[in-house]
Amino acid sequence: MPSDVPPARNYTLDSTLETIDQAEALVAEAARAVGFTDDDIDGLGMAIRECVGNAVVHGNQYNANKKVHLDISSEGDALTVVIGDEGTGFALTDVPDPLADENLLKQSGRGILLIRAFVDEFEIRKREPVGTEARLVKRLPPT
Repeated sequence: MPSDVPPARNYTLDSTLETIDQAEALVAEAARAVGFTDDDIDGLGMAIRECVGNAVVHGNQYNANKKVHLDISSEGDALTVVIGDEGTGFALTDVPDPLADENLLKQSGRGILLIRAFVDEFEIRKREPVGTEARLVKRLPPT
């Protein structure tokens, strides 16, 4: 791993659509420092955009008084990104399966599927004191 990999970084971002671009850029910078390829960074970027978009739109509902929390850290061959909102929260089990026949034509529900496609680990949990927190882990491929 390159010696210029920054330590864990924590950001508090506004609940705006601009935050999605900002978060993607911050994660891309960290991923590049760890040694990910452009293709890996592009895929990770799509997962981050979807996750931060969910935090802004569904979690915080664009509320200017609520923030998006972004934590980026690396250890060994893995980059970990934790994204939190200050909304009312939700359970992953409540999200309908986008591949089920009755959901194929629905506009929403594909984000979680997309996120899982581009990261190695993905989990959702309740954020204390309020909100939802998503943890995404992407590992460097073996050399």
